[in-house]
Amino acid sequence: MSTASGARAAARDDRITMRFMAVPADTAAGGRSVAAGSVMEWIDKAGYACAVGWAGAYCVTAYVGNVRHRRPIAPGSLIEVQARIVYTGRTSMHVVVTVSSTDVNERLYTPATTCILVFVAKGADGRPTEVPAWTPVSRSDHKLAEGALERIESRAEIKRLMLEEDYTDASTAPRTTLKFLAPPGVVNFGGKAHGGTVMRWIDEAGYAVAAAWAKDAGDASAAIGVYSGGIHFLAPVVIGHLVDVDARIVYTSRHSMHVSTRVWTADPRTPEDRTLTTQCLSVFVVPGADGVAQPVPQWTPELSEDERLQEHVREIMALREEIVPIAASLTLEP
Repeated sequence: MSTASGARAAARDDRITMRFMAVPADTAAGGRSVAAGSVMEWIDKAGYACAVGWAGAYCVTAYVGNVRHRRPIAPGSLIEVQARIVYTGRTSMHVVVTVSSTDVNERLYTPATTCILVFVAKGADGRPTEVPAWTPVSRSDHKLAEGALERIESRAEIKRLMLEEDYTDASTAPRTTLKFLAPPGVVNFGGKAHGGTVMRWIDEAGYAVAAAWAKDAGDASAAIGVYSGGIHFLAPVVIGHLVDVDARIVYTSRHSMHVSTRVWTADPRTPEDRTLTTQCLSVFVVPGADGVAQPVPQWTPELSEDERLQEHVREIMALREEIVPIAASLTLEP
């Protein structure tokens, strides 16, 4: 490790903490909790700030995985988002983020969501640029670095499987597509849409299709995302371009709905020339008054594409079972 890198690690500027209050605009439909999309925006902002601070360069979100919403966050809560570097490649940084919350009267923060993100540093020419090497120091550093390394192979396999699948209109699966222009208000410093904003769009489209499908399962308006994974950012979303967020139910268990969402963009002048920018697999449930997930209607594929995609999701689920979840207690250790 170079002297410069050693000094940086010793100073522990490989992590940041953000604190703020959840505002009414962050509340999910139904009003019971903060929307998963808001939480994912917070995750991306904290992770981005951590990555930029370490790299000393503009960065882009390349991947977000294992977003586990362990419990709902009450509207109006105080929020704490902690982000820390856990591994660096030549041009990339793996960042673990933990979102915690507390009641304003208690100030005892409890973890609610944990995930890992990968950012790539960009030079002035827009190409990937090298980042300072990070070396683990504490026990938690070593554990988290080992976890990041273990996930690289599984993540690559999941990405390969997801990219190999075709999604056409030869389907009877429940589906919702949101269409709009990428607004100027979501621009980042690179002139594109924030990764966190794209994740909010994904959550909104997933909610729309899940709530419509589970309309007879308790209060379906309270459907919430409890997991998102395999969020691969394949291309940027250009401000002013057409955006199609296509969410499709691909699998149901007794209490959950698995939604595949793909984000496409196109120049308004050539709307037929679309680019796949982001893909994700999410899980939604409908919690009852006691917080327990309610049974949801079961979806049975009828066409060959739907059957193939259902098997695809089962394969992804099996791969994810092999990935050890990130322990929130580790991410909060010094």
